[in-house]
Amino acid sequence: MPCDNGLRCIMAPCPSNSALDLASGKIIKGVSVDTEGLPQQDKALGLADKLYAGKLVVAGTIENRPHSLNGRQYSLPTLVATGIERAATDDERRHCSAR
Repeated sequence: MPCDNGLRCIMAPCPSNSALDLASGKIIKGVSVDTEGLPQQDKALGLADKLYAGKLVVAGTIENRPHSLNGRQYSLPTLVATGIERAATDDERRHCSAR
């Protein structure tokens, strides 16, 4: 479940998004979300605002992907979304502002 965690980006890699792995309870910080693999009907749901607010549980995998910015290389965890599972519960959304 991805969401904005309240931290602000000063320079890449940005720590402003986190993902909660519901199976393990682990929080992965600095996650970007790749929604390219989602079915078209899921893409039409106004995802940006819902993902920012942690309102959706997303199926997918976390991959460490290489990125480059101003000649600097870094690895960024990316949630590769494969589907929208359901709406997040209030308990699940609490991790967004709590950490």
